[in-house]
Amino acid sequence: MNGSGVIESWDLSIGVDGPGTRFVVFTCGCPLRCLYCHNPETWRMRDGRPVTVDDLMTEIDRYRRFITVAGGGVTVSGGEPLLQPGFTAELLRRCHEIGLHTALDTSGFLGERATDAMLADTDLVLLDIKAFDVARYRRLTGGALQPTLRFARRLRDLGRPTWVRFVLVPGLTDDPDDIDAMAAFVAGLDNVEVVDVLPFHRMAAAKYERLGMRFPLAGVEPPDQALLDRVRGQFRAHGVQSR
Repeated sequence: MNGSGVIESWDLSIGVDGPGTRFVVFTCGCPLRCLYCHNPETWRMRDGRPVTVDDLMTEIDRYRRFITVAGGGVTVSGGEPLLQPGFTAELLRRCHEIGLHTALDTSGFLGERATDAMLADTDLVLLDIKAFDVARYRRLTGGALQPTLRFARRLRDLGRPTWVRFVLVPGLTDDPDDIDAMAAFVAGLDNVEVVDVLPFHRMAAAKYERLGMRFPLAGVEPPDQALLDRVRGQFRAHGVQSR
């Protein structure tokens, strides 16, 4: 057991971190440096605060009835939760044991750290596939794509319900051929319930400024509706539900 971890914060959210109203725990530490990251304050574990699973369960219990009635649950996000696999596994297990819907929000880059037992306690995986071209993925994140694809296949083999999340950035992740290749890959994953095409936004710019950091995509405009419709249509053309 690993009953303690490092988090940046927790919050309540609706509709973006899994079904219903969610109690979302933002863990600290991430191996990737995505150009569009909107949580730069979670990159380094040393910037977070220590917390025990018991502490979090006390907070969760205060909202348990509310999130249950609202059809929600608990989501472990980040940062990258799998950088703290023992802590994440115990939190998911404790929530699962009391009947709360659980979700794991991950890039999949550290998917090998997720044990089968952890995934059995996870009702939904929110898997961020940030690009499908290997070189583009590395430029975008600083990391390798293959670990995420291996994890996606493993989730399929285990039958774990998954939502794929894809951030659409004009001029960066909107290449039609790359999206078609990703859609074809996802179409082969029968555990994927939906692909959420998330429009890039610049709302994190103030965070970067406050942290004394340059926001790499400060000059990039969010995608317009026509581009969003085109990309969602590409996924649907492969038989994949997209929204």
